[in-house]
Amino acid sequence: MNHSVRYQKSREEQALNERLYSVKEVAKLSGVSIRTLHVYDELGLLKPASRTESRYRLYGEEEMLRLQQILFYKELDFSLQDIKEILDSPDFNIVEALAHHKQALLARQERLDTLLSTIDKTIFYLTQGDQTMAHQMTTEELYEGLPKEFATTHRDEAQQRWSDAVKRSEAALRTMSKADFAKLKDEFKQNWHTLSTMTTLNPASDAVQERILRHYTLTRKFWGTSTFDDRQAAQFKGLGEMYTEDPRFTEIDGKPNPEFAAFMAQAMAHFADTALRE
Repeated sequence: MNHSVRYQKSREEQALNERLYSVKEVAKLSGVSIRTLHVYDELGLLKPASRTESRYRLYGEEEMLRLQQILFYKELDFSLQDIKEILDSPDFNIVEALAHHKQALLARQERLDTLLSTIDKTIFYLTQGDQTMAHQMTTEELYEGLPKEFATTHRDEAQQRWSDAVKRSEAALRTMSKADFAKLKDEFKQNWHTLSTMTTLNPASDAVQERILRHYTLTRKFWGTSTFDDRQAAQFKGLGEMYTEDPRFTEIDGKPNPEFAAFMAQAMAHFADTALRE
């Protein structure tokens, strides 16, 4: 008995003990047409776990995971033949593949966000002409997206502690178009989310420090000091320390996260002491 026959038999035995999906159910769940699933079967790209006595295809969890991989690779523009070779390789590891897909899709998302921002700016230019800077954002627009109470409290506290810095920051942000400001906030939010998933890593590792560099660059834009010669190492390091002092800054899904705050403080301090060292 050859390997493919043994595999088919083992899958059929396994299928007796798991939830099985008909081809119609798989099509509905995945958005892939029934005809396409038939083609995948014919190509040997996605074989069903078993068939009924009436020869209807049945798919189990393993096949559903394989279909997910197929769709991921298709999204990344791989050919069906290439996808089959990758998935059939003895070295294929689904967890490593998912991690790769995530990074590739994030990179694509960043490119698409840039393109969308460019389109928005072009449309605005074509429709508004030289009036691009005619409308400056209000204070409410600057803090849009934050809970109102937090935004008001945050601004009032900042005004008391760093009056000149807040004025400079808000003045710089008001010179940006709404599209550019929205893009800046989105980039900051995405990078912040990525950092929140890295708390198990060494704060001084290359992967973390690369994201901290991004955090530093975006923060300087919010501060309105991105063109300053002063690297503001002490200020950036101080910001990290402030994260540990005020849990509101590092809340995740509305809940305090002291572990993330400590991680950010360490990572930012390392960055300030190394990359920003004069």
